[in-house]
Amino acid sequence: MSAESVPSRTIGQDIAQIVLSSRPISWINTAFPFAAAYLLSTREIDLTLLIGTLYFLIPYNLAMYGINDVFDYASDLANPRKGGIEGALLSPRIHRATLWAAAVTNIPFLVYLVAVGGPASWAWLAVSVFAVIAYSAPGLRFKERPFLDSVTSSTHFVSPAIVGLALAGAQITPGAVITLTAFFLWGMAAHAFGAVQDIGPDREGGISSIATVIGARATVRLGLSLWVVAGASMLLTPWPGPLAALLALPYVVNAAPWWNVTDETSATTNRAWRRFIALNYFAGFLATMILILAWIS
Repeated sequence: MSAESVPSRTIGQDIAQIVLSSRPISWINTAFPFAAAYLLSTREIDLTLLIGTLYFLIPYNLAMYGINDVFDYASDLANPRKGGIEGALLSPRIHRATLWAAAVTNIPFLVYLVAVGGPASWAWLAVSVFAVIAYSAPGLRFKERPFLDSVTSSTHFVSPAIVGLALAGAQITPGAVITLTAFFLWGMAAHAFGAVQDIGPDREGGISSIATVIGARATVRLGLSLWVVAGASMLLTPWPGPLAALLALPYVVNAAPWWNVTDETSATTNRAWRRFIALNYFAGFLATMILILAWIS
């Protein structure tokens, strides 16, 4: 190997690690809500739809997860889940590069979205970006504020949909409010249940979370309750919204076996969490079918 090839290889590996830190497997979870909300409101494909979807697909996730991986590095060292699809273990030498990459990729998109938007979309875009930063950044660290951690995490996924509605100038109907509320409860449930598997590493690292405070069993039961309420709420929406109530069932079935989990066995919920990642794609497919039905009805 020539001396000249070493730096290029290192740069390539660093870029790959930075991309991995954005959780590519989860990109769709933030892009889909924006695209669905905007497209159903405007009924047309335009530049704002394309740019907004691309923003919430990659740069947004790079900021959200990249910032997290940089400032959680010390605790991530003790977490066996890190280093793969569930989170990168970023070398300290590329921490600065990761933060710069997040800023450089986010700013152009944000400038465009602000330019084409108005006060409502500006406000929700600000909420969305603030939640991304506040979750992990030193001095804020909402991820270490029990219950606020789940609220903030859910905001990461619901706010893109609200930004889409605001950019489209959509009329906010009772059905839309119920749908967004159900989605928010789903997001809180997902975060709370996901936090259970990290109770051990988080306590060792001195990190507080909803799960470390109320314990594994109470957190799993809270998550299940939130999923049930989220699904039931969709029964109150106009057709075909009630079909979305069925989307909560796989998550309930997946997490229910851990109803009596203890703090000592909390790490075993990782099996359900890995299935949860796959369930998101299955639920996303069904949600797409429901959206198509809403489009043609």
